Amino acid sequence: MAPPGTIDRTPPPFFRQGASARSQLALCAALAVFLMVADHRMQITQPLRATLATVLLPLQHAALWPARLLDGLGQYGAGLDESVAQNAALRRQLAAQSEAITRAARLEAENAELRALSGLRPALPPATVHAEVLFEAADRYSRKVVIDRGSVAGINLASPVIHEDGLLGQVTRVYPLSAEVTLLQDQQTSVPVLNQRTRQRGVAFGDGADDSGMELRFVAANADVQPGDELVTSGLDGVYPPGLPVARVARVERQAETSFARIELAPAASADGRRHVLVLPTKPRKADTDTPMSGGAAAANSRGGRTP
Repeated sequence: MAPPGTIDRTPPPFFRQGASARSQLALCAALAVFLMVADHRMQITQPLRATLATVLLPLQHAALWPARLLDGLGQYGAGLDESVAQNAALRRQLAAQSEAITRAARLEAENAELRALSGLRPALPPATVHAEVLFEAADRYSRKVVIDRGSVAGINLASPVIHEDGLLGQVTRVYPLSAEVTLLQDQQTSVPVLNQRTRQRGVAFGDGADDSGMELRFVAANADVQPGDELVTSGLDGVYPPGLPVARVARVERQAETSFARIELAPAASADGRRHVLVLPTKPRKADTDTPMSGGAAAANSRGGRTP
């Protein structure tokens, strides 16, 4: 047995410690704050985000392929019967529409003649871009979907996204081969609208609750708004073209203690079950890559403000 004075009292390597846990936590917190501020000011992670989005897109397609295959097989049988019924209905409508087609051709010829006499150029259809919805963005606090068209296909930031039912949302992030669309139901979205019945203007906001989560805010309690009123885009913001269906008034609550009415809206368009959408063209912006913006306030946010 060794004498007491010669015993090594240093702790074994297993119990040796570096900086304390509190010091490590403070260092990590300071580093996180620095990186967030630097990314917000200088967009230092934007190239990395664009590269990751481009590299991971094939993997996203591969992950969605089995679900699409099963969905296609399930719809194949039902689609056959539906196609036969639709074919019969279309054949019956074809004869009834022949007269309408003749009248339309005659009116189109007259319209072209009148435009030529007036010196007006013919109206050209917008160069819309067809896109397919890939998946819903993994963000529980927002309502967003990802489409399979990006800057390579001519998609620009703040481009409106529609389908046959009406306005669906707005492009808020653009990558080379994909883009992120913020839906109207998102709590950061606002859309200038026009009441078709009364011609009153207002602003519709999303509340992020569910597919029916929209409100018409800042409307006087005595305003002429009734359930069933149809709301369309007013076009005042310069982002959404006028006349696109936005929502329908679902419920109106008027309370004596407040000067504003609570008006709940049912969106005209829903992203659930939709795979194909149209992206309307817009002029490219300077920050047309990865800048989150709120719905109808796209033009204002690019200047640092928000305009309904």
